Amino acid sequence: MTYSFEGKVAIVTGAGGGLGRSHSMELAKRGAKIVVNDLGGAMDGTGGGSEAANAVVEEIKAAGGEAIANGGSVSDRAGAQSMVKDAMDAWGRVDILINNAGILRDKSFTKMDLDDFDMVLNVHLNGVAYVTHAVWPIMRAQNYGRIVMTTSPTGLYGNFGQTNYGAAKLGQVGFMHSLKIEGAKNNIHTNTIAPVAATRMTADLMPETALKALGPELVTPAVVYLCSEDAPNGVIIQAQGGNYSMACIVENEGVNLGMHATAEDIADNYARISDLTGAKPRSMLQLNPS
Repeated sequence: MTYSFEGKVAIVTGAGGGLGRSHSMELAKRGAKIVVNDLGGAMDGTGGGSEAANAVVEEIKAAGGEAIANGGSVSDRAGAQSMVKDAMDAWGRVDILINNAGILRDKSFTKMDLDDFDMVLNVHLNGVAYVTHAVWPIMRAQNYGRIVMTTSPTGLYGNFGQTNYGAAKLGQVGFMHSLKIEGAKNNIHTNTIAPVAATRMTADLMPETALKALGPELVTPAVVYLCSEDAPNGVIIQAQGGNYSMACIVENEGVNLGMHATAEDIADNYARISDLTGAKPRSMLQLNPS
């Protein structure tokens, strides 16, 4: 079996380089029409320009594909709407949205300016909501859509100096978990990729030897699968260096301490409460059986 995306239209944010470029090139190779969105700014979100997005569009066209460039900012509602409008004006539909755009403003929380905290959340979390909100009614009307979030090991497990980034990235996971429920009846599947890859955002975070083994093209196969008609709904796939695994939130059976439990009871039973033997994922239906 070979996945084809003939007739499908994809928007890829932050696609002027790195992961977004890799995703765009592969989807275009498989027949998708691509809106290559990139603000063209610095890694901290400042500045802007059209060169990066235009260059990827030209690469796609040179390889026989079809693409247009968009320079809107995901953190601006009008910018988010513009990329969806461009897709609709050009091709009349949007089948795939890959929320990939991101910035970094790393500092320890002690030294972090709250403006830097807000800016990272605006791009990584509000920006994802803005673009997804713009495509949502289109996908509902089509009874079809595939949405991919981009989280990070920082969001899942934490990292020094990235409280803003980690909060936003795990926020995307929470966003996905509700969208998977709301979109299911309209065949809109929402999933998340958790990549580790050599991009300009990680260039200063890992040694050169590690970066050489972590090409963005080794993340893209998982993303393409999550964009396909066979995509699951509501999963997190981790991808790095050709290794693929699933991350999820699990819950154990816990301990029933009754209606009059005290803090001391929690302490006395903490070993049992925290024992994850046999822990498994739970759904909202299981948590609220009524």
